[in-house]
Amino acid sequence: MFKDMSSNEGYHNKIEPGGGSAGDEQSTSSGARGSHGSAASAAAANSTQLHQQILNENTYLKASKQAYFSDEKVLIPDDDRTNIGFSFRKLWAFTGPGFLMSIAYLDPGNIESDLQSGAAAKYKILWVLLWATVLGLLMQRLAARLGVVTGLHLAEMCYRQYKRLPRWILWIMIEIAIIGSDMQEVIGTAIAIYLLSNKVVPLWGGVLITIVDTFTFLFLDKYGLRKLEFLFGFLITVMAITFGYEYIVSAPNQGAVLEGMFVPWCSDCNSDVLLQAVGVVGAVIMPHNLYLHSALVKSRDIDRRQPKKVSEANFYFFIEASIALFVSFIINLFVVAVFAHGMYGKTNRDVLDVCTNKSMYEDAKLSFTDNHNLTDIINADLYKGGLFLGCTFGAAAMYIWGVGILAAGQSSTMTGTYAGQFSMEGFLNLQWPRWCRVLVTRCIAIIPTFCLAMFSKMEDLTNMNDILNAVMSLQLPFAAIPTIAFTSCAAIMGEFVNGIGNKIVAILLTIVVIGVNLYFVVVQVESLEIVGGTLAVVCIFAILYIVFVIYLVIHMAACMGNKWLMNSRWVQRWVLPSQNSFSIKNANSTYARISTNPDTDADIMDGEDA
Repeated sequence: MFKDMSSNEGYHNKIEPGGGSAGDEQSTSSGARGSHGSAASAAAANSTQLHQQILNENTYLKASKQAYFSDEKVLIPDDDRTNIGFSFRKLWAFTGPGFLMSIAYLDPGNIESDLQSGAAAKYKILWVLLWATVLGLLMQRLAARLGVVTGLHLAEMCYRQYKRLPRWILWIMIEIAIIGSDMQEVIGTAIAIYLLSNKVVPLWGGVLITIVDTFTFLFLDKYGLRKLEFLFGFLITVMAITFGYEYIVSAPNQGAVLEGMFVPWCSDCNSDVLLQAVGVVGAVIMPHNLYLHSALVKSRDIDRRQPKKVSEANFYFFIEASIALFVSFIINLFVVAVFAHGMYGKTNRDVLDVCTNKSMYEDAKLSFTDNHNLTDIINADLYKGGLFLGCTFGAAAMYIWGVGILAAGQSSTMTGTYAGQFSMEGFLNLQWPRWCRVLVTRCIAIIPTFCLAMFSKMEDLTNMNDILNAVMSLQLPFAAIPTIAFTSCAAIMGEFVNGIGNKIVAILLTIVVIGVNLYFVVVQVESLEIVGGTLAVVCIFAILYIVFVIYLVIHMAACMGNKWLMNSRWVQRWVLPSQNSFSIKNANSTYARISTNPDTDADIMDGEDA
């Protein structure tokens, strides 16, 4: 009743021109090609297989139209010295994608969430930041494994494994997440330029500058992939130095920092602190980052026909991602500790008293205001954080803060643009020139941000952070569920499929994170005091949202081998792709997706539900 893997059984077979394949051997038992016994048919099938292997390992896009890794791939050293035990040369060759991925953990939205959590809870929820980063590492590991093992990134795999309507919905949701993240990054960059120029460049001017320099930096990969990765590494170093400087001059209590990091408790914490903790989780784990990381790992030249090479790549990519996220955690820790030490429990009046006789006093008077005679606790944001540092530690601290925010905003804007390109080329299989996709993905995010900067005040911009975090939190299931589904499918991952332990841990942690994020969204919606027709629209959206998440969960269960779902006519018709089977018995153990049906190939190339 259920079709066997005629299009998937070639996964992970080493195919030589004119030779037989493991898929051919297995087809005898499955009956998929029992009628193709002639030598001529076998040769034609092998030729088609080889062509599809080369095509699908990269993407359906031509090399000139791909993003990031189209012109070159980093070669992995393979000699007697590097094949004995752990090799730092190999680690260096694999270093790059993890650090680019980690930039999403350091964008201006995260930095603002850090300073707000420090100002609201002092050091009490540092442990939340630590474990959110660990959870992020576990999810990034799955995304990277998908890209390494299959040679396809998450969006490309969604294109092959979902029906047309679901994959369009997925693409729209991920684009929304990218737009939300990009708005935070562009706003953060504009605020940094505003600070560094001493208000000479208005916020909307900073947005325009961001557009220009983002395009400039993005085309640096034409000068070499490693040079571009070096640029991102330099920007991370700038963040580490600038925020580390703030940490040193503020000199927080080291014992309190360590206690907050390793003691998972929050005594005397009110609902505001709980909301900040939830906000930290929502800010750290970004849905589009899973799509990004699964694509970045394709920039390394890995022979997916050899299980040893694939296992080696998974190992070194995990080590590199661990180092990168450790660095990102330390930088986030610097920011939390600085404002926990300086802003916790302070009122607007307290800050203005410190700013008296300082060059930024007039700016502070306009920013640190309230309706209760300056007795309200500070509502911290990026701009106020810079003014506070300038008043407390001197103008140099304010400008150094601005440099750090500029590096965070610029680097994350570039990686966000790459995520948009990967999403568009994977979900839609667009054959546009690369510059055209860069332009479209930038305009989608820049236009609303520019309008916001043009017609809004500084406090309106900075108050957008919580709303944008809520928007991105809603999109997390649309990255986490497909990631778990594909990496838990033996027909896709072969011998590198998730074990039962990995499946349980990944699912449980994803449920926790999604639950935490949905709580954050509900609180944000309640704070907007929505009534009437708007409330009805929100309720309808919530129902549709839940239905679609259930749809993805059903698909995930089928991927994992649930036979009841796999044999259900309804699931076969509406959920599973028509030419794919997730039957474990038909799964092979190779690493390049190979289609053996020319008609199916043509349908896929045309964007049909093959």
